[in-house]
Amino acid sequence: MESTTGYLDMELLRFTTAGSVDDGKSTLIGRLLYDSKAIFQDQLEAVEKASKKVGGEGEVNLALLTDGLRSEREQGITIDVAYRYFATPKRKFIIADTPGHIQYTRNMVTGASTANLAIILVDARNGLVEQTARHSFIASLLGIKHVVYCINKMDLVDYSQSRYEEIKSDLEDFASKLEISDIRYIPISALFGDNVVDRSEKMPWFEGSTLLYTLETVHIGSDENHVDGRFPVQYVIRPQTTEYHDYRGYAGRVAGGVLKKGDEVTVLPSGFTSKIAKIDSYDGEIAEAFPPMSCTVLLEDDIDVSRGDMIVRTNNQPDVSQDHDLMVCWMSQRPIQLNGKYAIKHTSRDARCIVKEIRYKVDINTLHKLEDDKAIAMNDIARIKIRTTVPLFTDRYQRNRHTGSIILIDEATNETVGAGMII
Repeated sequence: MESTTGYLDMELLRFTTAGSVDDGKSTLIGRLLYDSKAIFQDQLEAVEKASKKVGGEGEVNLALLTDGLRSEREQGITIDVAYRYFATPKRKFIIADTPGHIQYTRNMVTGASTANLAIILVDARNGLVEQTARHSFIASLLGIKHVVYCINKMDLVDYSQSRYEEIKSDLEDFASKLEISDIRYIPISALFGDNVVDRSEKMPWFEGSTLLYTLETVHIGSDENHVDGRFPVQYVIRPQTTEYHDYRGYAGRVAGGVLKKGDEVTVLPSGFTSKIAKIDSYDGEIAEAFPPMSCTVLLEDDIDVSRGDMIVRTNNQPDVSQDHDLMVCWMSQRPIQLNGKYAIKHTSRDARCIVKEIRYKVDINTLHKLEDDKAIAMNDIARIKIRTTVPLFTDRYQRNRHTGSIILIDEATNETVGAGMII
């Protein structure tokens, strides 16, 4: 029994992979799964069979482990975001394998929005290219704290140390403009497994960690905001049983800070204050709750609290406003409409909004602001100003990814048209 609880308590690292087309993302993930023994026998047999079909003799085509969509296998590329799960004795992992094509920028935003770490692949023959810059900028924009640049295909440049140093120097110059606190560089060959799970004998000059060791040991405990107490209410629990007829709990997921029994809290938007009477979880009462735990909070006083409200610390409150500045990644075929009306989702709160202003579009490859270009089409990233029908309780996205992000929805089609980060 102990071993299973230990397994459940293991820390989960979510990471995303990005890079240009054919930089070897799918092969790298396949190699990670294959060398860390995270593949079932029947999966391996299916891939061996598919490898022969594609015409690979001898070597198993590890990219086919992740290219689950048939059209991807036929074209040899990744189109949609593919999620994969695996675990080692030290950690559990969820991988979001995102596409490299420019026209799939929105897919990278989807995959990276919940990631703790991004692996950006760079082809050792090509070095820093436009797509590398684009993916690095998106990782920075989405508040990913850890980025690992994997300089791949070292086997095609004869495992040259000078080539690695040259690319690393270019990447360091570029990355200095970005807001990423932890950047690492690893020379690898995904095809042959050099420095992926096992250390490379062909690159004795590289003294850093392998990729898997980096993933297992990178410190993500302090990535969440443990300062600002934020608890968006998703559901009010009122059991209809005689045993619990007085029970009134507010269920949700902690979006920031540490909540403890006895803490003085304020409920927004009403502004009423109370104290936390107790905190319940799936396993019974707990002493404290912190992100990203799901729990039920009970208050000492009977206050009218409903879905979409937020329980916060009385002396540490978010911004309460109807006007918001956003960086938005546009995801719809139909361009963004100035003065257009959209539905909006923020934490557990639903509202509607109007686009008041389009400030500028970002040229993702040079990071320049294009103030004259106000036509925001699919995959563009822009700064806009919106006004909502009800106040939202927000923090800056760089401070809190949960309370700083919103989703824009087309009310006619119910399609998600934009992902926004509050500035």
